[in-house]
Amino acid sequence: MENKDTFFDDFDSILPAAKEVIEIELAGIKRVRDHLDEGFVKAIKLLLKTKGRVVITGIGKSGLVARKITATLASTGTPSMFLHPVEAMHGDLGMVTKDDIIIALSNSGETQELTDLIPAFKNRGIPVIALTGNRESTLGKSSEAMIDTGVDREACALGLAPTASTTATLAAGDALAVVLLKMRRFNEDDFRKNHPAGTLGDRLRVHVREVMITGADIPLVRPGTAMPELLQEMDLKGLGSVLVLDGEESVIGIVTDGDLRRALINTGDLSEKVVEQVMTKDPKGISPEALAAEALARMEKHLITVLPVVETSGQLVGVVHLHDLLGKGQFRFVV
Repeated sequence: MENKDTFFDDFDSILPAAKEVIEIELAGIKRVRDHLDEGFVKAIKLLLKTKGRVVITGIGKSGLVARKITATLASTGTPSMFLHPVEAMHGDLGMVTKDDIIIALSNSGETQELTDLIPAFKNRGIPVIALTGNRESTLGKSSEAMIDTGVDREACALGLAPTASTTATLAAGDALAVVLLKMRRFNEDDFRKNHPAGTLGDRLRVHVREVMITGADIPLVRPGTAMPELLQEMDLKGLGSVLVLDGEESVIGIVTDGDLRRALINTGDLSEKVVEQVMTKDPKGISPEALAAEALARMEKHLITVLPVVETSGQLVGVVHLHDLLGKGQFRFVV
């Protein structure tokens, strides 16, 4: 293999060359926009009435774009999966059901691995949406809906590497996802449910009811509870605290690790104590409709890590811990 140890050194051409690439890709996206027609509308209608998943397939660079479109659809309310066409021919076709719909990506529309799959989809009565740059291709003619993703030229100077065409196809996929999002009235709360490990800012914009601990996971005891039973409940639930409820399911106190340490220092022996003798009465609480940011601010103000979540009636509905606001495993205490 020849070792090329010299380079083109016209550095003044770097930025113009880069800008030309972007201009070509912009032109490709504009062409896709200008060629959107009833095929796009039909594709949206087919996707909206699909009872199963959207199965997206493509190979090579188109396969990489297909994976990204799959991820975008899934995160915006359209259940989706990627199907590798070669693996499909060797058994993965079994993952596709009659309730699904196919989106097939191929710039030429003649990709052998895809055209071999079309009869299998047709035999099962599964509709195919084509994203292709060739309306007269096998893929284009065999689809129920076709979106023209053709471009006038690739940005690659050799005209060989898929560049403008993959960018244009990706834009068409984004258009599908966003239009579906709007048609389904998919909102911010829905988006956050699909992104539970988002940024801290995202987590703090949710309501307390979305991050609180509920039901049997809440550490609870009743008045009169002895220390061994209280400690067992605290250890079992792992929040470092236990709430004390009266007969009306209202919080009358809380026992934290700190309460236990202070009581032990003061008395030296807790074995004969009951919960009322060590608890903090009338602990700070928060509404389930409050924002997580408000819960965090209250914890910071009062130097606490747990807040009972109570309705306006005073009844307990949950408990929120600092870890649930900041994201488990995504912060560290510095000691």
